[in-house]
Amino acid sequence: MSHLALPLLIGLIAVALAFDFLNGLHDAANSIATVVGTRLLRPVWAVGFAAFFNFAAYFLALRWPSLHNVADTIGKGLIDNDVITPAVVFGALVGAMFWNVITWVKGLPSSSSHALVGGLIGAGVAHAGFPSIQWAGLNKTLIAIVLSPVLGLIVTMAIMLLTSWLGVRASARGAERTFRGLHLFSAGAYSLGHGLNDAQKTMGIITVLLYSTGYLHGHFAVPNWVALSCYIAMGIGTLTGGWRIIETMGTRITKLNQHQGFSASMGGSIMLFAASYLGIPVSTTHTIAGCVIGAGTARRASAVRWGLAGDVAIAWVITIPASASVAALFYWLISGLFLRVLIAVGVIGFIAWSARQWSVQS
Repeated sequence: MSHLALPLLIGLIAVALAFDFLNGLHDAANSIATVVGTRLLRPVWAVGFAAFFNFAAYFLALRWPSLHNVADTIGKGLIDNDVITPAVVFGALVGAMFWNVITWVKGLPSSSSHALVGGLIGAGVAHAGFPSIQWAGLNKTLIAIVLSPVLGLIVTMAIMLLTSWLGVRASARGAERTFRGLHLFSAGAYSLGHGLNDAQKTMGIITVLLYSTGYLHGHFAVPNWVALSCYIAMGIGTLTGGWRIIETMGTRITKLNQHQGFSASMGGSIMLFAASYLGIPVSTTHTIAGCVIGAGTARRASAVRWGLAGDVAIAWVITIPASASVAALFYWLISGLFLRVLIAVGVIGFIAWSARQWSVQS
């Protein structure tokens, strides 16, 4: 068990909450992309709407504590919590935050959740080697990377087909009015599920930090003040918004009407509540992107801009290895292992240069 002075502990918790804030900012698009894309709400109102429901998830978890299983997976289900040190936590957070900033600047909807998973794996392996990995939790997360967008697409298409059949006799004006109301409800449910699943990742990090430094004893459980502070940080981050990513998710992948927006949000909320109950740190970005593509495909396959969807998919694939690499570098840096840092930077630089040369020749 590592011992850490209280001021340093507070500093690390502040870094974790900064990640949570950045997560809310980066993932604001997940909660409000459909309502902005369909012009159901003005952007400023949509951000406030999403922030409210992101925070409201705290009260939902108080009523049903089993919905906090994701924090357990992050805290002790990916890396053995007995080998985690403050340096590992710092490396994991910096790796995740670095990747979030890069993709935010580029306007790419990558996964904050999997950036944190990658950061934790990278820093944990750099510290204690591959035996420290809890393969059951990691495998569950990796499988969810593939399944969450696919299942989201399928569920959304099923909702589209079912509601189309139920409203076959409705007038166009009546259907539009009905789906506007349903879309607002489903967007609130999705924001609730987003806050519930995503805020728990930072809860797990702070809790394992408290546990590994001796400030938390006995059963591994998230203290109430940790949960509350994480929901507040995420809500404030969502209020700040990530407008470039919102544009990608809400309008550039495919154009949505109210029916499609409702179906995508409802399909996504079903996926997120199920994942939270099962303790899977699913990517809310992957989920809503799959649902948006499913809503567009249900209309016609050509309505989806598959080239942009492919670029988004590439960002997903490299999120975990990229954030893991940065996390390992920062762990070695603060641990004084400068030679490893120089070697790793040299290898990464050579790979990047080779890839650029190959693209120029092509």
